[in-house]
Amino acid sequence: MNVSLTPELERLVNEKVSSGLYQTASEVVREALRLLQERDRQRLRADIQAGFDQLSRGEGKRHDKASGRRLAERIKADGRLARARKR
Repeated sequence: MNVSLTPELERLVNEKVSSGLYQTASEVVREALRLLQERDRQRLRADIQAGFDQLSRGEGKRHDKASGRRLAERIKADGRLARARKR
C-alpha cells in the first residue's frame, strides 16, 4: 500500500522517527491509525449512550415493521450521502 502525505505530515512522521519514539515511519502511521480507531470507538460509545439517555427521558419512538424499514433505509441513505461527501 502506498500512502501520500502532505509535506507537513511527512515532516511530523520524520520528526517522530528522529526523536527515537518510533523506529520507522510505518510505526508512526500504525500508531496514528490505532488512535483513530480508538477515537471512532469512543464516538460510537458516546452516540450509543446518548441514545440510551434519550430513551430514559422518554424520547424514544416506537416503530412497526414498515416504519422500521423506512427508518433503516433513511439511515442507509444518510450514511451513503455522508460517505460520498468525504470523497
